Amino acid sequence: MAKPVLVIGNKNYSSWSLRPWLLLKQFGIAFDEVRIPLFTEQMPELMAEHTPCNKVPVLKDDDFAVWDSLAICEYINQHFLVGKGWPEDPRLMSLGRSAVAEMHSSFPDLRHELPMNVRRRYDGVSLSAAAQKDSDRIISLWQQLLAHSNGPWLLGQFSIADAFYAPVASRFMTYNIELPSELKAYCQQVLALEAYQEWLSAAKAETEVIAEEEVEL
Repeated sequence: MAKPVLVIGNKNYSSWSLRPWLLLKQFGIAFDEVRIPLFTEQMPELMAEHTPCNKVPVLKDDDFAVWDSLAICEYINQHFLVGKGWPEDPRLMSLGRSAVAEMHSSFPDLRHELPMNVRRRYDGVSLSAAAQKDSDRIISLWQQLLAHSNGPWLLGQFSIADAFYAPVASRFMTYNIELPSELKAYCQQVLALEAYQEWLSAAKAETEVIAEEEVEL
């Protein structure tokens, strides 16, 4: 059987691509990847080979394609992980799904002011009131999940929730955002994953620079 193919964007910048990529890697699912440089003249033509939506990520499984990072992660969970992407406890699973849905649809100011940029490290970042509100909500949410699950991951064992919040952990470390000690340790745990380190190494080797994703203090 042919391996699934994950179409992703630049590893330095594409938070949406990181989520399903990390889920596949962390659970040891073999796959091929196609990397398409974002916001280039060639991007529409290259994307047209995989999906009409012109966005990454896309998962191709034989002649079937699914797009959108949340839909992809759910497909991976159902077809490759036999449900292991979520905890068995129904209440914990529901909390996790709620947290992932919130990540998928919320926190626009944090996303805008702190774009994912794994190659960089900043000090002295000043957040707007709206971005600070987003950050505070994520902190509260993580604390809630860890209290329910007893850690060390958001839902006890590594899950779709951790894959979804990995770009936030990366952002918090990139921009040196002040966190409670247990959440700073959680972020460091995410970034220490062998899979994340593989992603980081590839991101550092990329040569493309997306100017609007580079914060200047």
